[in-house]
Amino acid sequence: MQETILEIRDLYLSFGGLTALNGVDLKAGKGEILGLVGPNGAGKTCLLNIISGVYKPDKGAVIFAGKEITGHAPHKAPEIGIGRTFQLVELFKSMSVLDNVLLGCHFKMQGGIFSGGIFWGWGQKEEANFREKAEEVIKFLELERYRRLPAGELPFGIQKFVGICRALVMAPKLLLLDEPASGMNRQEKEHLARFLLRIRYELCIPIVWIEHDMKLISDLADRIAVFHYGKKIAEGNAEEVMNHPDVIQAYLGTSTETNPQTQNSLE
Repeated sequence: MQETILEIRDLYLSFGGLTALNGVDLKAGKGEILGLVGPNGAGKTCLLNIISGVYKPDKGAVIFAGKEITGHAPHKAPEIGIGRTFQLVELFKSMSVLDNVLLGCHFKMQGGIFSGGIFWGWGQKEEANFREKAEEVIKFLELERYRRLPAGELPFGIQKFVGICRALVMAPKLLLLDEPASGMNRQEKEHLARFLLRIRYELCIPIVWIEHDMKLISDLADRIAVFHYGKKIAEGNAEEVMNHPDVIQAYLGTSTETNPQTQNSLE
């Protein structure tokens, strides 16, 4: 693994009597794609919510870029350098794709209500600069044809790409993706795979990625962590986790010799 950018130490989270995360330890390296897999309710999204500040853990620590950020406010995530997408498309449906992407720059804007409202002076220069950055990201994900269309009129898969655009325009040091391929057709998933590799190799942004399409994540992720009832039960490359005895026992209750369908059971 490359130099660590994110470290999760002994993380616990519970809701009343329900334990969502139970002593999770995890590391993500700079320039790598780390996949998180497991059934719904395994604790994967809870982990992303803690990293991005939506939840505060009961115990444990989140170390990002060498600094502890445990329990930070959600609106501080972009300032810290964390970009995030969600399972459900959190877009303003009546606003254009360009304007939705521009929202990712909001935390960087320093102009006041007056200069921004009348599009004058510093406010004009600032918005022009951020619009240029938004257009660059839209071009990067090949969404130029949609840039002026209302986000709510686009196919669901394309809306997912708009969400990734909005996260990328923040220029994050770490990108968190929560089931980006859900709702996408096969062609869109192929585009997603290509874009994720470009994000990694061209933009050099590490990715922590929750996914249920096991073929997709097995092909792209450098390492995969498997979650089950709030615990991380295995970690390694795709072949290692699929043949890990704890994964086989948890999802099949048997061995690979008697049932080779481990991969399908994780979807």
